[in-house]
Amino acid sequence: MNWETFWADLGTYFTEIPWTDFLERIFAVAMIIVVAFALRWALQFVIRRVVQQIVSGVKKNQKVEDTQALNVSPLAAVRVVQRSRTLGAVLANIVNVFILITALLLIVTTLSPDILGSFALLTAAIGAGLGFGAQNIVKDILNGLFMVVEDQIGVGDIVDVGFASGVVETVGIRITQVRDVDGTLWFVRNGEILRVGNMSQGWARVIIDLAIPYSSDVEAVQDELLRVATALASSRKWRAFILEKPEIWGLESISAEALVTRLVVKTRVSAKWDFARDLRLHMKKALDGMGVPLTPLNSVVMTTGDGTIDGSAIEPVEGALDAAEEAAAAVPDVVGGVRTGPVSVRKPRGPRKAKNVPAPLKTPDPEVRGDGIA
Repeated sequence: MNWETFWADLGTYFTEIPWTDFLERIFAVAMIIVVAFALRWALQFVIRRVVQQIVSGVKKNQKVEDTQALNVSPLAAVRVVQRSRTLGAVLANIVNVFILITALLLIVTTLSPDILGSFALLTAAIGAGLGFGAQNIVKDILNGLFMVVEDQIGVGDIVDVGFASGVVETVGIRITQVRDVDGTLWFVRNGEILRVGNMSQGWARVIIDLAIPYSSDVEAVQDELLRVATALASSRKWRAFILEKPEIWGLESISAEALVTRLVVKTRVSAKWDFARDLRLHMKKALDGMGVPLTPLNSVVMTTGDGTIDGSAIEPVEGALDAAEEAAAAVPDVVGGVRTGPVSVRKPRGPRKAKNVPAPLKTPDPEVRGDGIA
């Protein structure tokens, strides 16, 4: 290898490069990148500023210091804050994607103005492929935009989207993040959300069904439960979260074991579960004071030899089914090399019917014609 020739050719190559044009293109690409970052920062700042102004205005009108205190404010104020933050997050994502795509196209055009025309056929093929392969992405984006514009879902809402239930932490143009009660963060594609159950819009209702013994004084129990619920709803802790007075809707079901009565309270969404827990505790104390026990749901019914029910033998037994299952599980599966399996109790079978026995032929009536008409 002749090194002198190699270095001479290399020097000739660099000498023939149009450095002026090359440096101009590099400078143009650098300016595109700088302008893209500056534009992104400016638009993000404007979006954050607008959202902060809306939230600050709502807090000022409601005379509260933080957004958590808006839970006791009118429902419209809470919804304005949630929707503003959601729209801000979606607009920020749209700005990022738009600036990125625009910057890439400008950079490619600057480096080689004819590259897009040269790859026209390839671009068409890629576009056709994306038309089939990117359908889910387009579906996710469109569904996400419609959900936000129609106010179906917002940041901070408690929702049920089928795949997950919990608090919405982020609403993107393609993915919605939902945190469930266990702390698991679910990433749900917007295109897979076919229905949205939003428990943060409007109001909520606490529904408590209480089973009491059949022999109880129903009216006295209902009056006591209503008194306890009304007193709790009027307390300083809960009065700001209760929208309507507690109500007794009456008996929901009647059986030999229990009478089920229903009590309802209309509350704000943020206080539904906490108020329900507190109300159950006070109801339990009230029932203890009245001497009303809760009815067990499991019972054993014994019958006499003739099949009639022995009324004196009916005795509610708590955990009777659990005890039977434990006893059956305690029996070994294999005894003396013979597999026994779980113990089960079967009802005695009645007399068996013969199978595949033809029915007896019916003697034709002499007064009926062959076509079956008398």
